[in-house]
Amino acid sequence: MKHFLTILSHEVRMLLVSPSTYIAAVGFLSVMGFMFTGILEAYSKAPQDLSPASAFFEIYYFPVIFMVPLLTMKCLAEERRLGTIETLLTTPVTTTEVVLGKYAAAYLLYLLFWGSTAGFFYILKRFAGDAHLIDPGPILGGYLFVSVSGLLFIAIGVFASSLSRNQAVAGMLSVTMLVALIFGGQYLANASWLDREALSPIKDAVHYAQIQQHYQDFTRGVVDMRELLFYVSGSVLALIFSILSVETKLLHS
Repeated sequence: MKHFLTILSHEVRMLLVSPSTYIAAVGFLSVMGFMFTGILEAYSKAPQDLSPASAFFEIYYFPVIFMVPLLTMKCLAEERRLGTIETLLTTPVTTTEVVLGKYAAAYLLYLLFWGSTAGFFYILKRFAGDAHLIDPGPILGGYLFVSVSGLLFIAIGVFASSLSRNQAVAGMLSVTMLVALIFGGQYLANASWLDREALSPIKDAVHYAQIQQHYQDFTRGVVDMRELLFYVSGSVLALIFSILSVETKLLHS
């Protein structure tokens, strides 16, 4: 893994000089800013059950579904389309180092985007004059959830990028898998056919993978090691599949 940092620094530089990165950043902050403004307008009209932070992070899935594909769809698909992945792997680097370097660069940018939204809460604290609007528990829990769940979301995006040479196809695959992960679990949890006793292990697994429930636990300050294991193990599995996918494509090319 001695070349991992070299690949990581190169990928970070490429992301920072790419105009699409800044377009994505402006779009992300604009959308999240409008959503945050809408939440504050609702609070100005009537008392709400949730704190502004809880309501803000409750819509985490919206930017995830659109931002993760933008950050990851190019990382391996474009390399394969241009044929540069083969050239890169003729140097003294391994497929694992390449995949992990690209994954880490996308994850760091993902954290940077979300971290920039901390400015919303600073502005709220600076000008609202109401300490009740700033509850540190949901804020810290929300950012912790974003950081932990992002490990899996970005890994899924990298895996989708490893499956195709076309960026658009990789992006659509990423969106499909993310939607299935975030909303598919909720649908299955409410499915009546899973209530059969013979399917109870499957139902337990579905409840274990409830992303929305994880979010609620984190914002309440409940950090379950089983949930952390879910995201870490899922990320490792997705990255292993990504490495195997790249190596398989190289063998058949």
